[in-house]
Amino acid sequence: MVKRHRIYLVEDHEIFRMGLKELIDSEDDLCVCGEAGGATDAWKEINTLRPDMAVIDLSLSEGNGLQLIKDLSRRDRSLPILVLSMYDEGIYAERSLASGARGYIMKQETSESIVKAIRRILGGEIYVSEKITSAVLSRLSGPPGSTGKTPLSELTDRELEVFELIGRGLSSGEIAKRLNLNVKTIGTYRERIKEKLGIKNAPDLIKNAALWVEGISRP
Repeated sequence: MVKRHRIYLVEDHEIFRMGLKELIDSEDDLCVCGEAGGATDAWKEINTLRPDMAVIDLSLSEGNGLQLIKDLSRRDRSLPILVLSMYDEGIYAERSLASGARGYIMKQETSESIVKAIRRILGGEIYVSEKITSAVLSRLSGPPGSTGKTPLSELTDRELEVFELIGRGLSSGEIAKRLNLNVKTIGTYRERIKEKLGIKNAPDLIKNAALWVEGISRP
């Protein structure tokens, strides 16, 4: 009998999660052992269930996907993690790998590609698209000082999280409450974001953030 690798899903869109579960369970060597829509439940259950692998979305109903990956990796470096997200891989793939993930794949990829990525990572490999592989190699082989990164890539993980929440219409007070920070700290993040992105004022910051969120939220 073929051993079925146990996969834990962290995905806040229930319909997508159901489809992903059905896809994985249809494979002879894979099965879903648990699922959650937010970081807190995922953290507790992964600790209890000890799956062979976790598939995690970055956008969660509660908590932050990147922070969950960091926390899980800090606790158990041997847990393979695949990020399956709608977010632009050009911005998030390397961040995810740096946080502890072993791979990154966009949600619009085919079912076959998703299963392939899962198996690759279970086999001990790293999985990213050819686009990301080429970008990394180009940067490493390019002239000194050339990074090829976009301005958004210069934001820290926390700054990018604040930028996204601004784009989703949250006020500084709401962002502070959600991230368990004080409003003054959020104000500091806003100023750093404006400086790094070359944005002059608050209205332009909100507009740019909203346009970006609209772009990453498209199916």
